[in-house]
Amino acid sequence: MEVMINWVYQIGWKIFLILGICFGTFMMIRRFVPLAIRRTVSRQMKRKRKVEREKRVKTLVRLITTSSAVGLVTLAIFLVCQQVGINITAPLVGFGVFGVAVGFGAQYLIRDIIAGFFVHLENQYNVGDVIRVGSIAGIVEELSLRRTILRDLDGARHVIPNGEIRIVSNLTQEWSRAHLNISVAYKEDLDRVMALMRKTWEEMTEDPHWGPFIISKTPWLLRVNEFGDSGITIKMVGETEPIKQWDIMGEYRRRIKRVFDEEGIEIPWPHVKLYLGDSMPPPR
Repeated sequence: MEVMINWVYQIGWKIFLILGICFGTFMMIRRFVPLAIRRTVSRQMKRKRKVEREKRVKTLVRLITTSSAVGLVTLAIFLVCQQVGINITAPLVGFGVFGVAVGFGAQYLIRDIIAGFFVHLENQYNVGDVIRVGSIAGIVEELSLRRTILRDLDGARHVIPNGEIRIVSNLTQEWSRAHLNISVAYKEDLDRVMALMRKTWEEMTEDPHWGPFIISKTPWLLRVNEFGDSGITIKMVGETEPIKQWDIMGEYRRRIKRVFDEEGIEIPWPHVKLYLGDSMPPPR
């Protein structure tokens, strides 16, 4: 018992102090860093939409708190080892020699970290964005300096090293676009069809459930896009809030189908019309 008391008086209080300082520092970072980041992001991105600012804040807070936790735990381990008499100089030197030996292998890790740094610096995408990397598309679940984790529509979780990302397409940054190709039969009056398409979109903007997610109060009917095998395709686009374009397009298709049915407008489908020629003369 006396040995334990002496240890506490000589060394133990120092260890508790080190752990307490590191833990207190981490709790302060957790408490005050989000406030500072939120204030800074709000000032720098004041012209951006609120959802963009929130995604940026969430991403930076997660990055800084995780990095701080790793750094403080590492520092605490080194300081505690010094207090209990463990010589960390030799392991550090050995680690340095080992680091030189594996330096060529670590170049991929360094490449991933540098690429991740520029992803954060340039605000290429944040947690909550939907992005496409090569043939993979999904929502960003996690973003660190080393890797990006996507969850696709099938629920698959894709872990992509940042250094492997060459071209990334952000589908939900600042605003999104609903892109629709509506086909009607050749016999329909296109001016009437376009007027109904425009009216249906404008009615959606007045809906209290869908209106807040639609930026373009009137859609752009860009052109008659194609003469297809069974009908004519009209291209229409409209801007929406980020990540809401797919919901808007699904609801619009549901509504325009009902409108076309009510107005007697034919939606084409693959079919064949058979025209018979003159009847064959009777055999002699």
